Amino acid sequence: MLGQPALWQQALALFVDHFADWETSWHEAGDDLIQERKQVHALRSAAANVGAIRLAVRAADLELAVTSVSKGVPAHGLDALRQLLLDEFRGTWKTASVALVSLTHDAGGSA
Repeated sequence: MLGQPALWQQALALFVDHFADWETSWHEAGDDLIQERKQVHALRSAAANVGAIRLAVRAADLELAVTSVSKGVPAHGLDALRQLLLDEFRGTWKTASVALVSLTHDAGGSA
């Protein structure tokens, strides 16, 4: 982040805060592929911003698949891609949360 760790910490804090309820919001999209694509796209962008490359790639894979299905392409492997994204999201969000607490603690509580 341009050699400024504080910018990364701020981006990490936004990721942790903004995506705390992402899984619930994503599930609430239900069968609405447009809403699902929007939820996944937002996650992909945020993951890329904080350097969570595996999460960004998983989200990009699902975003492409959902877009294809919405255009009439058969949904082969869609559920598997969803599960891969969910697993990666859960691990990434937990790691980001722990890192943020650690960074905040190391900075003397001044986040």
